[in-house]
Amino acid sequence: MEQVSSWKSHGGTQGVYTHASTATGTPMTFSIFVPDHAPGAKLPVLWYLSGLTCTHANVTEKGEYRAACAEHGIIFIAPDTSPRGDDVPDDDGWDFGKGAGFYLDATQEPWSQHYRMRTYIEEELPALIADHFPVDADRQSIMGHSMGGHGALTIALCNPGRFRSVSALAPISSASQSALARKALTGYLGPDEDAWRAYDACALIADGAGLPNLLVDQGDADEFLADLQPGLLAIAAKKADFPAAIRMQPGYGHSYYFISTFMADHVGWHAARLSSDE
Repeated sequence: MEQVSSWKSHGGTQGVYTHASTATGTPMTFSIFVPDHAPGAKLPVLWYLSGLTCTHANVTEKGEYRAACAEHGIIFIAPDTSPRGDDVPDDDGWDFGKGAGFYLDATQEPWSQHYRMRTYIEEELPALIADHFPVDADRQSIMGHSMGGHGALTIALCNPGRFRSVSALAPISSASQSALARKALTGYLGPDEDAWRAYDACALIADGAGLPNLLVDQGDADEFLADLQPGLLAIAAKKADFPAAIRMQPGYGHSYYFISTFMADHVGWHAARLSSDE
């Protein structure tokens, strides 16, 4: 693991690191904010998964999470959204290929060699973080934006008991019902839609998966609202009878102006659940 940068900020340290990934077969980059803490202390973790076209840098530079994370003593980790490099296949469009890993493990060529973001997020990166940073693995939460909201939802649904809480900002709520996401699912996983269910939040809920706590904020002026379909997630959560607060925010769009507005609220919401003894 190699440190790219390290900065003091809001009573903590904001770092960026790269490492060679065995999951993707490429170098991978992540950012991590660690609040100041007593020697030997272990801190709770909030994972943040970014959206289409993003890297770790978007939320690191524009997310406005550090003050809230420092206040609540939470480590904030933001990985990249896909493998990158000259040998990594790409697509001409912005919604597939580099910057659009969709947090899945591809099964179709040529994508299957490098596009293994599910394994990277679920297994490799947490193990690396645990070896180098003061994380409390028993206190983890996850959140994400857009494609990253899809990733946060599906990863939490497939790993019951791992995360104390889940939140999302304008998530792709049902990837198989999103024209934007269907292109990626077809390319990475093939045309058999049964193979998509493990990467569709609403399908996972219908198949019996649940979440401990869910918070979703969605702007009603979001230009991608037809692809995000938060109503489907609300219906699925109600049918499954697990606690979900899905809030429509008047006038907000899809950008980091929206994300940064509600970030501190999400961090605080997670903090209350990460600090619980339950």
